[in-house]
Amino acid sequence: MTSRKPGLNTICTHVGELKDEQFRGAVSPLYMSTSYAYEDVEVKRYPRYFNTPNQRALAQKMAALEHGDAALIFGSGMAAVSTSLLAFLHKGDHVVLQKTLYGGTSNLVTEEFEKFGIDFSFTKDLSAAAFEKEIKENTKVIYIETPSNPLLTVTDIQAVADLAKNHGLVSMIDNTFASPVNQNPIDFGIDVVIHSATKYMGGHSDILAGAVISSEEKIDRIFQLAKNFGGSLSDYTVWLLERSIKTMGIRVRAQNENAQKLAEFLEQNEFVSKVFYPGLPSHEDHELAKKQMKGFGGMLSFELKDLDSTTFMKYLKLIKPSMSLAGVESTILSPTKTSHALLTAEEREEQGIGDQLMRFSVGIEEAEDLIADIEQALEETRKDMLDVRL
Repeated sequence: MTSRKPGLNTICTHVGELKDEQFRGAVSPLYMSTSYAYEDVEVKRYPRYFNTPNQRALAQKMAALEHGDAALIFGSGMAAVSTSLLAFLHKGDHVVLQKTLYGGTSNLVTEEFEKFGIDFSFTKDLSAAAFEKEIKENTKVIYIETPSNPLLTVTDIQAVADLAKNHGLVSMIDNTFASPVNQNPIDFGIDVVIHSATKYMGGHSDILAGAVISSEEKIDRIFQLAKNFGGSLSDYTVWLLERSIKTMGIRVRAQNENAQKLAEFLEQNEFVSKVFYPGLPSHEDHELAKKQMKGFGGMLSFELKDLDSTTFMKYLKLIKPSMSLAGVESTILSPTKTSHALLTAEEREEQGIGDQLMRFSVGIEEAEDLIADIEQALEETRKDMLDVRL
């Protein structure tokens, strides 16, 4: 009998689970201790060293999901981003980053890297030529995010991975918006995969965490810095995250389906000027997305036409105006007031992020109910604006 690799939902449910040898419970036991024996033990465990039983077990699941060799679990997505970048960048080094990035990552680079003597460049666009043009003699890392936050631009993962290898650089990707359900960058040659595990891995708007997946060698290099930065995650939250990941495949595939329906509805709506979703044939990166994604994700953005975005959100009844994303409940926000608020108006304009842009995290509700909620909110906003004009 030939052995087969487990499928996604099987990995989510079983890989890395701890066995309850004492009571034979169905779920992983939780080890809350922050103090472990050091004599006559195989592993000297310490929470800040990312090696408690629950940390180690969850790391195995993360690595399996992203087709990597090893993983580290962090206290937040930004802890994962910052530690990974600084593990491979030192004073005098240079990093190339794509033009469209999560606001927190952009802030980290533009506000902090100068203090460390690290040089950086943002690409003019997302073509392989644009990345290559920014490479210098002291470049060490290429960093991408695809699909991007909040405009859902798609970067050619294979092209960037090949470019990095040709120049002897480390390639990194923020894979948060796609999740391991929809995209596995290591399969395309990317070296380091980063997640805000707060999002689709957690999936219930109640966990703050980050994750990094790579080869054993690169994870060890990141660990050497991580243990000094102290960004590990509490074991209780690790246990909650392992529980949440068990349903990630089911949740994300439902969100994929809903987002496609909502994007198609919004694209035909008279009060929407533009929809950003890789699953739409009208999206400029649709063909590329089909090549490197297994599903188009639960995130989309759209621009309102002749309607006030703040008023629109006030009238939503089911969809929650709320920070963050990827929960089972649908949420919406204005990037100019939240995720990209720390960028200047000029920087936002350069990235195409305007005041009427709405970032929509589609949940697992019935698509028809979400559409009805948007329709009534648009109509009420239209009435409000007519009253103001009168």
